[in-house]
Amino acid sequence: MEETFVPFRGIKNDVNGRLLCYKQDWIGGFRAGVRILAPTTYIFFASAIPVISFGEQLERNTGGTLTAVQTLASTALCGIFHSILGGQPLLILGVAEPTVLMYTFMFDFAKYRKDLGQKLFLAWTGWVCVWTAILLFLLAILGACSIINRFTRLAGELFGLLIAMLFMQQAIRGVLEEFGNPQRENSNQTALEPSWRFGNGMFALVLSFGLLFTALKSRKARSWRYGTGWLRGLIADYGVPLMVLLWTAVSYIPAHDVPRGIPRRLFSPNPWSRGAYSNWTVVNEMLYVPPLYIVGAFIPATMIAVLYYFDHSVASQLAQQKEFNLKKPASYHHDLLLLGFLVIVCGLIGIPPSNGVIPQSPMHTKSLATLKHQLLRNKLVSTARKSMSKKSNLSQLYRNMQEAYNKMQTPLAYQIPSALGLKELKESTIQLASSTGYIDAPVDETIFDVDKDIDDLLPVEVKEQRLSNLLQALMVGVCVAAMPLLKKIPTSVLWGYFAFMAIESLPGNQFWERILLLFTAPSRRYKVLEEYHATFIETVPFKTIAIFTVFQTVYLLVCFGITWIPLVGVLFPLLIMLLVPVRQYFLPKFFKGAHLQDLDAAEYEEASAVSYSMAFADQDIQVRTTNIDGGEILDEFITKSRGEIRHMQSLEATTSTPSLDDVKPSFSPQMAWRAYSPHVSQLRMELSPKVPGEELQLKQTPSPGPSTLVGQSSHAPSPC
Repeated sequence: MEETFVPFRGIKNDVNGRLLCYKQDWIGGFRAGVRILAPTTYIFFASAIPVISFGEQLERNTGGTLTAVQTLASTALCGIFHSILGGQPLLILGVAEPTVLMYTFMFDFAKYRKDLGQKLFLAWTGWVCVWTAILLFLLAILGACSIINRFTRLAGELFGLLIAMLFMQQAIRGVLEEFGNPQRENSNQTALEPSWRFGNGMFALVLSFGLLFTALKSRKARSWRYGTGWLRGLIADYGVPLMVLLWTAVSYIPAHDVPRGIPRRLFSPNPWSRGAYSNWTVVNEMLYVPPLYIVGAFIPATMIAVLYYFDHSVASQLAQQKEFNLKKPASYHHDLLLLGFLVIVCGLIGIPPSNGVIPQSPMHTKSLATLKHQLLRNKLVSTARKSMSKKSNLSQLYRNMQEAYNKMQTPLAYQIPSALGLKELKESTIQLASSTGYIDAPVDETIFDVDKDIDDLLPVEVKEQRLSNLLQALMVGVCVAAMPLLKKIPTSVLWGYFAFMAIESLPGNQFWERILLLFTAPSRRYKVLEEYHATFIETVPFKTIAIFTVFQTVYLLVCFGITWIPLVGVLFPLLIMLLVPVRQYFLPKFFKGAHLQDLDAAEYEEASAVSYSMAFADQDIQVRTTNIDGGEILDEFITKSRGEIRHMQSLEATTSTPSLDDVKPSFSPQMAWRAYSPHVSQLRMELSPKVPGEELQLKQTPSPGPSTLVGQSSHAPSPC
């Protein structure tokens, strides 16, 4: 993104860029047909369930002033406006945990002030939202989003892990409160007797851990050994919401054997209940706020503006990582400007504002990548089978699939056609074709397995459109009217879902993986190299990795600890923003530039796995080739937290194979060779198992792009 601080230039560039593809944003969504419902439903539950939980949390923290009705209304309202008027439709808006914290801090401040109190709390937050919107307008107009690229992994992953900790904290706190006496209930109820409180707490543990365990298992359904492919795919796509329904049903099994109120369920007034809609007219009370507090509202507004600027921009950044191969332009400045208007609207009607949320935004992009993969795969499978029926050879088969792939692309008016193309055929496939005697022989499924090999040819692409975002926001809005049904969900199920969201956001977070590396026994670290790992494992000394990770962990704990301090906790967004100058000016004084570049690289580049099994080298190439089910191939990709896709390359065959130049189109990306790393060589020789009489053969492994390993004087050419 161009760094420009000329007023309005960033907004103008964003609007001009997105207008060119606005019509195609809608056409692409409708052309997907009913398949668009899978990512829509997935992201709806990922967005709605936390928002309901945040409403439950706000209801307790604000004495019932704000409830799930307000959080759902805000998420639906902002989501609808953003899906229609926003620049980046992949960005999901919702009420987030940091917003809940900020509103809790402001309520604790206001309730002890006689001239404010709970009565004028929403009116005062209305002024806070006005100040916040003004600051967001200034940031958008002056091009502050131009520095988004300076938010490196250090800040982004630390913030992501902080959100995960806040999710897990709320899950643990909620489960523990199931053993206690809720303040809003009548203490004379049978369900609140000590023995029944303990029983409620134990039942809550069953429901929470049951939801957590089954939800995590269902997300991996595509890799199950049992069941047909469509059933495994159905469970993987819809398993989490189904588990919420399942454990809600389980909570009613002992209904006739326990007192009313066990287990405890979501508490919220219906939107049509008396007094539930008083916040909609809060604008009429804003003039009753004392002038001193109107001016003083600028202080929390500054914190919220900084928080939204960072959170909104980073969520958008993670939703459009380079590895997603998005074709349409970003829209940071325009989206921040629109957010300012949405904050004003929310403040004037007395509901907490929504902003870009993590991890829902990258989760949305990943689900749309799976949709695009399925659409392309179905087309290519049909083309391949048709070509085989016509007795085409391998070269003709590949050309036909390439043509079908190109027809599925939608070049934009301002953009040249995509240069991605299909990936190159595997060497094992070419070898099998040549084993028939000559390369031009008709190909069949014994050489090219249509159901498995096509997945290896497809690049990662995303179905960029607006329909899924609009539909999920409308579904959240329907939840407001469906509040009587939502109140049947046990609160313990919500706490289990909070824990699920926290755990779901950890894989793919390099900071978290470095923490795990610190606890890995030295004699077992070689196993890290057998998996797909980050480049710094090979290029940075372990001591440097440890010091950098400890620094980041201490900083994370300071940010987390600040949120526990009343009133002072409102400053935690400043600590996150402070990481930008810390990374730019402070850390280079303590770490070598090359090491720092690998530890805090902008892209998550990974080296391929190297196996230490001596028998592996002697296996036949057909045995060594791993084929993954079409749905399963993106399974891990969907569950990554930051939207980063691991570059997974199989070990290249050591046997010589004939070339098939005519199979590879001129615009097909060429694989660059990764430079040899002395650091990893030493690590492998020291830690790998020794087999007498045999010597481990190491070879260079192709990577999807130019290597960023330090200490290299030359670089391989980048893909075309």
